[in-house]
Amino acid sequence: MNLKLNHSVQSNSLWISLLLLFATATASLASRPETNMAPPPIEGRWDITIDIDGKPSPSWLEVRHSGYKTLIGQFTGTSGSARPIAEVYFKDNKMSFSIPPQWEKGSEYLKVEGTLADDKLTGSLTTSDGKTHSWKGVRAPILKRTNAPVWGKAVKLFNGKDLAGWHAEGANQWVVKDGVLVNPKSGSNLVTDTKYDDFKLHIEFRIPKGSNSGVYLRGRYEVQVTDSKGMEPELDQMGAVYGFIKPSEMVAKEAGEWNTLDITLVGRMITLVANGKTVITNQEIPGITGGAIDSHEGEPGPLLIQGDHGAVEYRNIVITPAK
Repeated sequence: MNLKLNHSVQSNSLWISLLLLFATATASLASRPETNMAPPPIEGRWDITIDIDGKPSPSWLEVRHSGYKTLIGQFTGTSGSARPIAEVYFKDNKMSFSIPPQWEKGSEYLKVEGTLADDKLTGSLTTSDGKTHSWKGVRAPILKRTNAPVWGKAVKLFNGKDLAGWHAEGANQWVVKDGVLVNPKSGSNLVTDTKYDDFKLHIEFRIPKGSNSGVYLRGRYEVQVTDSKGMEPELDQMGAVYGFIKPSEMVAKEAGEWNTLDITLVGRMITLVANGKTVITNQEIPGITGGAIDSHEGEPGPLLIQGDHGAVEYRNIVITPAK
């Protein structure tokens, strides 16, 4: 009798334990977030135009989720590189975030607020000095190509004699000397008259010690041109897509020596060969970099050479557009 009773008690205890385990597992699953929930409509990449005292200034925003419920992102202002956003707040189609200054001179604290309506964004940007500017945003194009490019004929963008085919953004300080395009001091950027979509570009540069320049593809994506010999590959050093893609290795030559860049841009995908070594292989450029000519990523754009950061020389600038 006692043996049967003990057996019955043990059986009941086992069933109770199994039921408690099942209940606990069920509650745990019920408390987990849905993994197949649709992302909030603010997620994605946005091409932004800020109105600064009547002048349109390009900007860019990416919003993505981090885990469950938390939105993060990155933001490119009118200058500087893309800056991380610790959290993007979004509720009832209202968005807001703030980001601290970059280490760069002139960088400011920013507070950004916006409203999503009809898959477009409008909002305001307030700087650390209290100035507020309005802005508008549209979804950035994906720019995926379904077919491999068919290349056209190579075109010399610089004839070695004068600035034919180019114009300065302001007062021009660029000169041609002994077949070389020379920027003797900080001044205006130089821009091609012609705009391009997909292309291959060959360009050579020589930069003095400590100076800084850049080559903007379609006028929107800056490839860094800096005195970087002996430095580690970084997002702001030679061969990087500024703020987005660092080269796999640093192959810069000594200051005052000629360097070569061979760049292929197809849609958003870039391959970059620096001084004969492939340092970026078919990587995606997420969005515009600081100092871009505009934020209209779906349109062709010019080649822009940065002249407002320091002295630099260029030669043998050849572009091969896709047909």
